[in-house]
Amino acid sequence: MLPEKKITDFITRHHVLTLATVGHNAQPYCAACFYAYDKSRNLIIFTSDDNTLHAQHMMANSNVAVAINLETRIVGKIQGIQICGTIRRGDKNAKSVYIKRFPYAVAAPLNIWVVEPYFMKLTDNTLGFGKKLIWNKEQ
Repeated sequence: MLPEKKITDFITRHHVLTLATVGHNAQPYCAACFYAYDKSRNLIIFTSDDNTLHAQHMMANSNVAVAINLETRIVGKIQGIQICGTIRRGDKNAKSVYIKRFPYAVAAPLNIWVVEPYFMKLTDNTLGFGKKLIWNKEQ
């Protein structure tokens, strides 16, 4: 079952995520990445060189977390989503979705990764203070 429209619309409207990984000895790390969203497959797609610390972590541990936030100082407009998922290498379809979102990327060597969410929590104060929409893949 796919997430509800308010969740997918929020992910689609933005283009930068914060990726959290964990490496050896429980070493945490965060990285900011441009991303594209494949709504039909519920996949978050980004590119990262294999030599980066977060890619090294991802190759060792496929469990990741993602945060996407709207920057605002207005409490009534606060929106953000936290996502837990597993990561793997992207396929040709994922690469096509990414290049469609970022056409200039076609000229770069791309190591495509996809996050398959299993949990999402959208906080959206435009729906009421502290309003949360939760999606679980298994439900």
